[in-house]
Amino acid sequence: MLTNQELSHFRSLLTNQLHDIKQRLQDSDAYGMGRAAMQEAIGELSNYDNHPADQGSETFERGKDLALHEHEEEEMRDIERALEAIERGVYGTCEVCHRKIPRERLEALPTTVRCIEHAGETFVSARRPAEEDMVDPPFGQFNYDKRDATLYDAEDTIQDVTKYGTSDTPSDFGEQAHFSYDDMYWESEETVGYVEDIEGFLLADMEGKFIGVNTETPMHEQYEEMLDEAGVVSVMGNPDLMEDDNEDEGYVEK
Repeated sequence: MLTNQELSHFRSLLTNQLHDIKQRLQDSDAYGMGRAAMQEAIGELSNYDNHPADQGSETFERGKDLALHEHEEEEMRDIERALEAIERGVYGTCEVCHRKIPRERLEALPTTVRCIEHAGETFVSARRPAEEDMVDPPFGQFNYDKRDATLYDAEDTIQDVTKYGTSDTPSDFGEQAHFSYDDMYWESEETVGYVEDIEGFLLADMEGKFIGVNTETPMHEQYEEMLDEAGVVSVMGNPDLMEDDNEDEGYVEK
């Protein structure tokens, strides 16, 4: 059993801890838990004009305040239970096995009323968050990912949706920042309807046979400049230069 001097020592520790917690709650206005709405806690009149990222930060801060408040309340309950044990003369004795709790444990955790063997559940769950059960398939994995086929997949969907606007700004796009606001979505430079750039100005009939070149597109001009820099001349669309089937298709050396 603890001596009266030891009991007085632990009573003083617990009382000081309880006073400190109550003071923190008072100084922080109970971490803002007395305010009903988030905008009241952060001093905003309205959340309407806030950026989604700001809303996310404020939601996180609100959740943190809630967790801190719950922690303080739980600590207060533990302190009050330990003080009650002192008043009943059972402090320092495990409430489960009624064995003496080592003084070292009491010094480290004055609020404890159990020995370390009966301290409670120490198992840490390895279960994933419950919300992940609703994400099927997981983000980044879709039905067509492993199929060698050209299909309208989830990536195409998000690209089409983001064309109508997002909360992103030019600074979010790095090298794409020089694009117009109409192109403020990821991979906006990606071609639509064809794979290679050259397919963007080559013309074909219903049977897929080459019938000419659309020379009015900016992409064709870029392609011509690239050929000039490489030291070749394009013969596409020029029947006189395409008569010889033995020549390399598409261009000839100057």
